[in-house]
Amino acid sequence: MASPAFSFFLCLCLWCGDASQSGNVRGGLSEGSDRTVATEEVEASLRDAFQEVLQGGEGAIAKHLETIESRIWNTYKALPKNGLGRLGHRAVRYLVHNYFAREHGWQINGLEPHGNQEKVSSIHDVNIIQDKAPALLESLLEAQRGDRGLSLMDTVTMVAALERLVFDESLVLLQASYTLNDLSPSEAINESSVHEVLSSYLLLFEMGLKANLVDSRTHRKLKMRAAEAGGNWPILMDFQQDAVLNNDFTKRAQLNPFVDKQYTFQVSSEIMEGLASGYGKWQNTECTQMKEHLMTLDPDGKGRVPLSKFYSEPDNADYHFSESMEYLAKIGALDNTRAEPSVRIANYMTGPSNCIASSSYYSVCCLNECEVLMNELEAKVGAPNMEPKGLLGILINSSSASVDAPRQLPQVLTQKLHEIASYHQGAVPLHGRLFAQWMHHAFPNECPYPEITADSTVLTPSHWLDKKTITSMPLEQRQKIVSEAGDVSTSGGSHEITWSDEEVLHAASSPTRPVAITLGSLIRLAMQIALLLGSFRVALSSWRSATGAIGKADKHKSDLPF
Repeated sequence: MASPAFSFFLCLCLWCGDASQSGNVRGGLSEGSDRTVATEEVEASLRDAFQEVLQGGEGAIAKHLETIESRIWNTYKALPKNGLGRLGHRAVRYLVHNYFAREHGWQINGLEPHGNQEKVSSIHDVNIIQDKAPALLESLLEAQRGDRGLSLMDTVTMVAALERLVFDESLVLLQASYTLNDLSPSEAINESSVHEVLSSYLLLFEMGLKANLVDSRTHRKLKMRAAEAGGNWPILMDFQQDAVLNNDFTKRAQLNPFVDKQYTFQVSSEIMEGLASGYGKWQNTECTQMKEHLMTLDPDGKGRVPLSKFYSEPDNADYHFSESMEYLAKIGALDNTRAEPSVRIANYMTGPSNCIASSSYYSVCCLNECEVLMNELEAKVGAPNMEPKGLLGILINSSSASVDAPRQLPQVLTQKLHEIASYHQGAVPLHGRLFAQWMHHAFPNECPYPEITADSTVLTPSHWLDKKTITSMPLEQRQKIVSEAGDVSTSGGSHEITWSDEEVLHAASSPTRPVAITLGSLIRLAMQIALLLGSFRVALSSWRSATGAIGKADKHKSDLPF
């Protein structure tokens, strides 16, 4: 973890560990703070959230459903549908993951990146029951539709229910924040107290599952140390203070200016929802700053930092990167195709070391800027695929934080786009690995290279929680890499790109690879044709018999006097 926010989070965990040595408190998940619950409880919570969304009526929930629908519409319109015009499992999971990652910076457990694997059904085969919430919810919706896929409103309902599940879990942290400040959720509190409660909530939120929800004495020490340390804490306090001010402004017509403001638990929970919902985008400012710093270390502007530069930041630098080569390789951030290994900026930014494990249900991660570009593209294309000429016309005029439009694309990328189209009978699928690879080379600082990962769990924060020795390389080894590196450019040529022809369609109902024609397949085809012809002869014979009978009947009928 390289940014100040993540260092701050680590310090909090260490302080919590120090406090546990006193014998009064257990480190990590303390007694009473374990939020890993039984299957029945998760299913009950999920069904409650599901029913709450379905019974939203015309109130706030109904308006929120409209907001969700408007935000997923472009992607929904561009995703492939089944014969009934509905989304299959792959498309639903792609869309729901995309929504949470883009809107909140959340990585929902059970909807993690698929590692460009062909089979993604195992994504729900996890150990912690909370991770199965998306699959359980999808099953509930499928049961209503008779396993025919999900409509737009079904998908909106799934998104809203998962959000409700996350916010309901956050209420546990909010209630604990009251208790840790010797306050009762049943009583209204003043403005000073609500700031204390919300600052406690954010502290527990950043610590995730390691937060102790019962020891007030330790919690007060943590808050005091956080305030004294400075770092990210003052910015975090500004975040919660702004949330309170925004709430007061929204409800200004209901407030009496001659009476001190009072906040009920309901009001505090509404402010808390705003904090939880907006935290991902708020903290992404640090991600952006870190990305800009990495870009200054890129000698060629190709979205890659030589490994020696990655490890050689001076002591007074804002960022120090220590992730091991093993970690970088497993998440697809290490490029070994050139003389000196380099780190892919976009892959590193979206990697799990830049996530904060905040909940049983999700983690807060750096926003994937490529998903914003893709959402704009989906809005303009409005279909699952497009022919290369039209697609190039749109992409040439697409801009990003590091690339202005209009732009001149290298000839090799134009050629590659036509090759992708040839592979798919003339049109480029927007949600396939080959196009994702093309987007990486067109927008190298925003779009990760779609490395094919053997084990997709390495892309999840939970996989690395107890593997600090793997994620962090010792200083001596980093210094050795720096000292042994020569003056080697990461670029092998102005137009050379790393390319793999392996295709995976992320949102297709089933894999769509060219079928190899073998002797066995020809025999099976011949047998099927023979059976078909046989069935046709039987049907034709029956039809002739029937028409003959009808003809005779008609003849007899014409003989009748009436």
